Amino acid sequence: MAASSDKNIGDVILDVKNISLAFGGVKALTDISFDVREHEVRAIIGPNGAGKSSMLNCINGVYTPQQGSISFRGQTFSHMNSRQVAEMGIGRTFQNLALFKGMSVLDNIMSGRNLRMKTNLFQQAFRNPWFGAAEREEIAHRAFVENIIDFLEIQAYRKTPVGRLPYGLQKRVDLGRALAMEPQVLLLDEPMAGMNVEEKQDMSRFILDVNDEFGTTIVLIEHDMGVVMDISDRVVVLDYGKKIGDGTPDEVRNNEDVITAYLGTSH
Repeated sequence: MAASSDKNIGDVILDVKNISLAFGGVKALTDISFDVREHEVRAIIGPNGAGKSSMLNCINGVYTPQQGSISFRGQTFSHMNSRQVAEMGIGRTFQNLALFKGMSVLDNIMSGRNLRMKTNLFQQAFRNPWFGAAEREEIAHRAFVENIIDFLEIQAYRKTPVGRLPYGLQKRVDLGRALAMEPQVLLLDEPMAGMNVEEKQDMSRFILDVNDEFGTTIVLIEHDMGVVMDISDRVVVLDYGKKIGDGTPDEVRNNEDVITAYLGTSH
């Protein structure tokens, strides 16, 4: 289950520099800097309220930090909305599922293809014979989505309304919808929250496979330390909105500040 030690980690693809974020007088993030290298699994950990989700929200344009900058493939942005960030190639799943519960697994994952579709929703809806190009495009998009469904091993549920699925499978559909965007960097906000041991093992395997087979760079927030230490290449640690550790899993595991603030024990 562990991250491969011989995989080819590339150059910096995402560079977070001196990010500070406050809501009124409350500081959520203070002068946070770290980078993410192409093809790695980069974990962000820390206690509840440490600023982890706020950090992801800054990266994907939900929040605009008061200070600092974020560079993606050498292009720096400080005021970018979520759609623009997605179009650049940064995908996201959320801690609280935002799936369309009445829609099928297939249609939920298809919704993740919207950024890749040239034809508009009117053309898709009416499927007029005049729109031959739209038809061909939709067939190609559906084939792409069917491959994701096969990859995530949810073929048996492709026509099932998502709201009827167990929680662990819903999280898998959420991952599939994000993958449908073909992101270069995928931000995962607690993808294993609320899962049992077996579901966590499955999700860990899928994350590693996405990283390995698709070459997707992963930035991961996760509370399960066993999972983080198993699948991550590097880990950044936040506490009360400040960075207190950054390095390999072994380096973080033995960092006294991290032990004191979060892990609670060196064993």
